Amino acid sequence: MTSTHMDKTGDGAGRKGFVGLVVGAVGVVYGDIGTSPLYAFREALRPFAADGIHEPEIIGLISLMVWTLTVIVTFKYVLFLLRADNDGEGGTLSLLALLMKKMGRNVPVLFFAGLIGAALFIGDAMITPALSVMSALEGLKLITPAFAEYVPLASAAIMIVLFAVQSRGTAAVSKLFGPITVLWFLAMAAGGVIHIGDDWRILAALNPLTALSFLAHAGSVGLIVLGAVFLTVTGAEALYADLGHFGRRPIQMAWFVLVFPALLLNYLGQGALVLAHPEAATNPFFLMYPDWALLPVVILATMATIIASQAVITGAFSLARSAVHLGFLPRLRIKFTSETNTGQIYVPSVNLLLLVGVLMLISSFGDSESLATAYGISVTGTMVISTMLAFQFLRAVWGYSLVVAAVLLLPLFIIEVLFLAANLLKIHDGGWVPVALALAIMIMMWTWTRGQAYLKRLRANNEIPLDSFIRSIERKSDHSPVTVPGTAVFLTSVPDRTPNVLLHNLKHNHVLHEQNVILTVWTEDEPYVPDSRRIKISQLSPRFVRLDITFGFMDDPDVTRALALCRESGFKFEIMKTSFYLGRRNLVRTPNTGLPGWQERIFVVLEGFAIDPSDYFNLPSNRVVELGEQIAI
Repeated sequence: MTSTHMDKTGDGAGRKGFVGLVVGAVGVVYGDIGTSPLYAFREALRPFAADGIHEPEIIGLISLMVWTLTVIVTFKYVLFLLRADNDGEGGTLSLLALLMKKMGRNVPVLFFAGLIGAALFIGDAMITPALSVMSALEGLKLITPAFAEYVPLASAAIMIVLFAVQSRGTAAVSKLFGPITVLWFLAMAAGGVIHIGDDWRILAALNPLTALSFLAHAGSVGLIVLGAVFLTVTGAEALYADLGHFGRRPIQMAWFVLVFPALLLNYLGQGALVLAHPEAATNPFFLMYPDWALLPVVILATMATIIASQAVITGAFSLARSAVHLGFLPRLRIKFTSETNTGQIYVPSVNLLLLVGVLMLISSFGDSESLATAYGISVTGTMVISTMLAFQFLRAVWGYSLVVAAVLLLPLFIIEVLFLAANLLKIHDGGWVPVALALAIMIMMWTWTRGQAYLKRLRANNEIPLDSFIRSIERKSDHSPVTVPGTAVFLTSVPDRTPNVLLHNLKHNHVLHEQNVILTVWTEDEPYVPDSRRIKISQLSPRFVRLDITFGFMDDPDVTRALALCRESGFKFEIMKTSFYLGRRNLVRTPNTGLPGWQERIFVVLEGFAIDPSDYFNLPSNRVVELGEQIAI
């Protein structure tokens, strides 16, 4: 049930295992950022196309791209954020969980920052597949222009197939991810090497002063192109989110040995090509390759974009699982598609949501050029949020002073805010799409969190203290319930209060089992909880036991397997003589109560999406007894 940190990071792996992790990281972690050269430089050139593209603009844009990759990806993510882990796990929600553990859960700014970051990532997971696959297939227009009108249809067909196979798991396919993506980066590097010599002036882009000079003289247009320049770092958040799957060292090695050099060479090659042949600005990436290589490159690009899409889809599944376990979303059905890798999961509801979103984006925008305008907001927003959380991490976890933390991160924060401002200029051109998606998802998570907290307070106020109930029920009298053999397990989220399902059982059945367990399942603000801390048993009376089972937010909450640990602690019971009692609640909306009317409606709908607790906690279905109750909200 519990994976060790060593297993997940591969820190103790041999040389062969380490190389395998590096190749795997290339495929999964860098799949998204590896598709950015397909469209980033093309979109950055577009504002200058009307007046003709000149040398300072080309070199300045390439310099901006090179140094954006260097500052944001290399410095922020590869060298810094990969060290800001929560027991080996990375990502916005993982970092939020760590900060809530250190600073307390009642920090509204942190809470909403985490929700916004998670919501923006889901929006990104919708836009990335649509944009990446369409930009790759549009390379076929250079082979046969007649294919142009079929790009949206072909993209939609690929997406339907991709999402349809998610339920089968990606273990077998993922073995191909690394080698194919390695080949893709080598092809990009080769394309760049071929064309750098077209105009050696492009090497001036390696000077950071070139980028600063370009921005200083570009005026208002400079702010506009920043939105396109930021497309070069789309997918950088995957670096951090996939930390737990590969570990810090393999991800860093993959970046410095292959990914960064290949991206650098490709962008320099695109810039030199456009310097020498300005007409190539319409599609500089594919025009780098000779005619005979165009079709193979388009096929390879399409495969790379599918891999990039798979990476963000898997990331969305992992984020949804973390959100469920942390209480930000209702209990969703989560299927494990691998017996050995707990990261291989499938979340049907999230899969359907992403598919519908992707198909709507493809049909609405029609081409990658239009969709690229909507892309940057979700990415820049996520990065600004991660920098804010990193600031708190430096102070709360590493103990840096306010001044030192500000000196380290304020320049980066200013750069990312500038990029965000540049992307916000595209609100009217489609940029509202990721904003609307993120807002809707954030409202759902906020509503669910608030509704659950309200229900918990409501039930705590109405329920009988557990110690008082036990004292009264253990007193012998003529009205005592009949004692029946076996063990009854009553699930509750408020362990010091008598579970309503226990009271209903007494009321309707007038019996009490020989052994009664008050079970509470906890989720810690850490990814994995070792078996040594999994269970805690407290004897409350001769017939009552309190049992606390603790999971990490990345653990599989398998209660049945956790109960097996009880025998090792001296708590004896037989599973075939044990009944699990669950309360099935029916929410009834009432006016002028705890939640506003609109939130009540959303909360009731979300409650309908929640799966049965017996499925979520993996309880034996033939041993579960459900008793219903109505709760007014």
